[in-house]
Amino acid sequence: MIETDFIFKKENVQKITNGSVTWKTPSNIALVKYWGKQEPQIPKNPSISFTLDACFTLTTLEYKLKKQMVAERSRSHNQNKLISTPLNHQKFNFEIYFEGEKKEGFKPKIQKFFERIEKYVPFLKEYKFIIKSRNSFPHSSGIASSASGMSALALCVMSLEKLITERSGNEVEMTDAYFNKKASFLARLGSGSACRSIEGSVVVWGKHKEIKGSSDLFGIKFPGEIHVNFKNYHDTILLVDEGEKQVSSTVGHQLMNNHPFAEQRFLQANKNILKLSKIFQNGNLKEFITLVESEALTLHAMMMTSNPYFMLMKPNTLKIINKIWKFRAETNSNICFTLDAGANVHVLFPEREKEIVHNFIIDELIQYCQENHYICDRIGLGAKQLKKDN
Repeated sequence: MIETDFIFKKENVQKITNGSVTWKTPSNIALVKYWGKQEPQIPKNPSISFTLDACFTLTTLEYKLKKQMVAERSRSHNQNKLISTPLNHQKFNFEIYFEGEKKEGFKPKIQKFFERIEKYVPFLKEYKFIIKSRNSFPHSSGIASSASGMSALALCVMSLEKLITERSGNEVEMTDAYFNKKASFLARLGSGSACRSIEGSVVVWGKHKEIKGSSDLFGIKFPGEIHVNFKNYHDTILLVDEGEKQVSSTVGHQLMNNHPFAEQRFLQANKNILKLSKIFQNGNLKEFITLVESEALTLHAMMMTSNPYFMLMKPNTLKIINKIWKFRAETNSNICFTLDAGANVHVLFPEREKEIVHNFIIDELIQYCQENHYICDRIGLGAKQLKKDN
């Protein structure tokens, strides 16, 4: 599919006056990382990720047609006469609440997101929105909160589009495949990695000549068979630092524009996508470990060699990594780690090792976490709608 396929083209639609919709959308953890992008939110290299389960954003979008709002105000002034007042649809009208508190500081990002997607969902300015959101994990701590947050909002917008389309007597029903692809397409325009949080359990984002159906415009479910070794794979997230990241992902991606190793990195990522695709099908856990840990360290190497340069790992991050290496050498376990753009460590391991690895984490690793905080997670199946539109 191409960009124009996602433009809402139906005219003279029957607008929905009011209602709400709620989506629960997971975070994701990239195994092959994308680092570096160009406008509009196009990755410089493809990536592949596990969709998570316990780490999610829950977002409710309440919507009310502006014409109805004017009519209601008119009634309050004159009970016997309904005044039709011209509306100014030139501005997006929304409020956002996070964890129960109104967040003015979040509005610029949502404003920019609405501006980017308006071409594809032009009915946005006709509504007043109230966005209510919460996370199951610490915000802005390197667990892809923007990915789950923006994908949840994109799915809410798509639910409204679907309802408008259905109420307008569209002869062609919106398929689940189109709904998910457009939701991923819209989510990408808010946060690149958000396009990987729509479906599960393994998602590819970015055009790769060997991955059928892959695209820079949206994420797709990995098209091949996934070996049983990767079913119910676990990801325990060790919260080394629960504070906000030192460097935003946006700034980090921009640093790749003049990075001395950028082109080599992009080539490496493309090769690793192909390698990981084969690993997912043949089930070789030792090769999985080598590739995933190398990718994590390469991501941080890019940050440490950029200009300006950054060190996002903390001393306890390195202690955890060395503990994992030592445990693996002593037990022949298939435990490994990956990192996002932050200090927290994602400890990955197969289902059959959950007991021994969990005991190791409790006995040896949580001492390095902030206030001993950690999250037990595993591969998930993607986003889920919790509340239907009115």
